Amino acid sequence: MVTVSTLGSHCSLQVLKGAKDEGLDTLLVCERRRISLYGRFPFIDRIVPVDAFSEILDGECSLILADTILIPHGTLVAQMDPADIESIKAPVFGNKHILRWESDRTLKERMMAEAGLPVPRAVDSPEQISGRVIVKRQGAAGGRGYFTAASPQEYHARREALIRDGTISADERLYIQEYIPGVLAYLQFFYSPLRDEVEFFGCDQRHESDIEGLARIPAHGQNPDDVPSFNVIGNSPLVLRESLLQDAYRMAEDFVDAARRLAHPGMNGPFCIEGVYDSGAQFSSFEFSARIVAGTNIYMEGSPYYTLLFGEPLSMGRRIAREIRNAHDTGRLQDVTT
Repeated sequence: MVTVSTLGSHCSLQVLKGAKDEGLDTLLVCERRRISLYGRFPFIDRIVPVDAFSEILDGECSLILADTILIPHGTLVAQMDPADIESIKAPVFGNKHILRWESDRTLKERMMAEAGLPVPRAVDSPEQISGRVIVKRQGAAGGRGYFTAASPQEYHARREALIRDGTISADERLYIQEYIPGVLAYLQFFYSPLRDEVEFFGCDQRHESDIEGLARIPAHGQNPDDVPSFNVIGNSPLVLRESLLQDAYRMAEDFVDAARRLAHPGMNGPFCIEGVYDSGAQFSSFEFSARIVAGTNIYMEGSPYYTLLFGEPLSMGRRIAREIRNAHDTGRLQDVTT
């Protein structure tokens, strides 16, 4: 029997429930402070307590995971260096090497350019800011420490404020990108190497604190010295106009092709292309996530698009588990893991 494992955070409940629904065994690596939470759920067969998730890299925890298939998610990317992820001894679902491309803004830009995705203009230095920009951290920071600025002076003032409150370090390298107004949309996909097919799973929007609350305050009531946070608090579903689906599939297929060329064996499994639709319904992509995203948690009972594709409701967690089960049954586990 195959055992699916993951870290106790982000979307672990969805992942392990999907695995159990597909008849697989489940294992959770859990920080001791959260055992009381995860112990509530009967679909988790085994909990391995740790003081820190870095324990999966060596020692007893590493040996336990070696007999499982580890599902990576945002917590793994946020808390570990790419080199550490690549050194994990357990088989990792998808392509653990492409997570380096997600974590590095320069590599990320290169991948998106290779895929031909429409991308907002990057700004090389604060002194070149001449209009509204958004400033981001490297890797999967979940929006924490992001801010907007419209001038070099505003950039430096807001960066210094975040350094003072400990959100970012003084030597942290930030990424500056043109700000595109419009409707935020996080497009969720799955590429199956077994079927050689891209699947559109769904779409979500992210709710960020406290930028959403500020939007409800008139401009004259806002404090210009405040640095609003983009920290992600939760997600809600978004159903795209059907006329936009063809372009969504095209972008995903181009991205999968580019990933195959640049980061062997490519973009296998779940991924997300993140961006904004402008007033002309044109999409600009500012990010990608090369693994399951937390926005898929809103579809734990199944994505409406997967009902169209498979004739049954499937969560992304269960879609991952089904790929693993099918690969196991056909002797192709090496095609879905690294």
